[in-house]
Amino acid sequence: MKKIEAIIRKTKFEDVKEALLDADIEWFSYYDVRGIGKSRQERIYRGVVYDTSSIERTLVSIVVRDKNVEKTIEAVSKAAHTGELGDGRIFVIPVNDVVRIRTGERGDIALYNAEKEE
Repeated sequence: MKKIEAIIRKTKFEDVKEALLDADIEWFSYYDVRGIGKSRQERIYRGVVYDTSSIERTLVSIVVRDKNVEKTIEAVSKAAHTGELGDGRIFVIPVNDVVRIRTGERGDIALYNAEKEE
């Protein structure tokens, strides 16, 4: 199992969400986050200096079985791509175990319902 974390543009979130659902990735979490990138600049508006080096992004967090890792990465990459600086990053992190609280099931089966098993 792997945890995939993708930091994407806020404007691309709906595209990424649809791409994940189309790839049969039905469960994920997302968060609004702020970060610092390479681009640092100040803007002046009505005599007040604003620092725009803090960038608003969305962090999408997904835990998938090993067999779904590549299709998840591909879905996020294609949907979030603009070709411009600041498209984001995808991180793949190993997951040792998962426990479904309701039933106590552990491992891959705890991620999805048994009747959907392929």
